[in-house]
Amino acid sequence: MTMTEQQREKPRTPANPLEQLGGPMGFVYSTVPVVVFVAANAFLPLPVTIGVSIAVGLALTVFRMVRGERFSTAAGGLLGLGVAVAIVAWTGSAKDFFVVGIWAALAGFVVAFGSVLLRRPITGVVWNLTHGGKHDWRGNRVVRRAHYVATLFAAAVFGARFAVTQWLYLEDSTNWLAVAKVATGTPLTVLAALVVVWAFRRSTKQLG
Repeated sequence: MTMTEQQREKPRTPANPLEQLGGPMGFVYSTVPVVVFVAANAFLPLPVTIGVSIAVGLALTVFRMVRGERFSTAAGGLLGLGVAVAIVAWTGSAKDFFVVGIWAALAGFVVAFGSVLLRRPITGVVWNLTHGGKHDWRGNRVVRRAHYVATLFAAAVFGARFAVTQWLYLEDSTNWLAVAKVATGTPLTVLAALVVVWAFRRSTKQLG
C-alpha cells in the first residue's frame, strides 16, 4: 500500500471547536469590523460608516481565503457583519450594530443552560454527533462530568456577555458596547473554546 493510499484510508479527525471558529486569529479578525465601525462612526455619516465597514469585511474575507482558510469560515464573519449593518441601515441607529450579538448571546445561554437542565449538556451531544452518534457518553461518569463543566462554562460566558451588552445597549453607549464586545468576545470565547476542547479530548480518550 502506498503512502497516498494510507493517507486516504486514515480517518479524518473532526476539527475541534477552536479550529472550526478559525483558530485564535479568527477571533482577532472578528474584532476588526467592530473597531472600524465605531471609529468611522465617530467621524463619518452613518451611511459612509456602513460602506467602510462592508469594505473592510470584504477585504478581510478575501485575505483569509488567500491564506487558505475555508470559505465557510472566512465568510462567516462577513455574513454576520452584513446582517448587523443591514439592521443599522434600517433603524438609523449605530448602537443597533450590536443587536445581533446581544441576542445571539442570550440564545447561546438559553441553549447551553437549558441542555444542562435537561441533563444532556450540549457539548456532549455535539461531541457524540461528530463521532458518529454511537457512544453512550452519558453513561461514562468522567465524560458526563466534563461536558457538564464545559457546557456550564459556555452558559456563563454567554450569560455574562448578554447581561453586560444589553445593559450598555439600554444606556445608548455605542462606544462602550464596542469595548464590551471585544472584552467579552475574544478572550472569553477563546477560554470557553479551550474548556470545550478539553471536554472533547477527555471524551475521546475515555470512549475513543
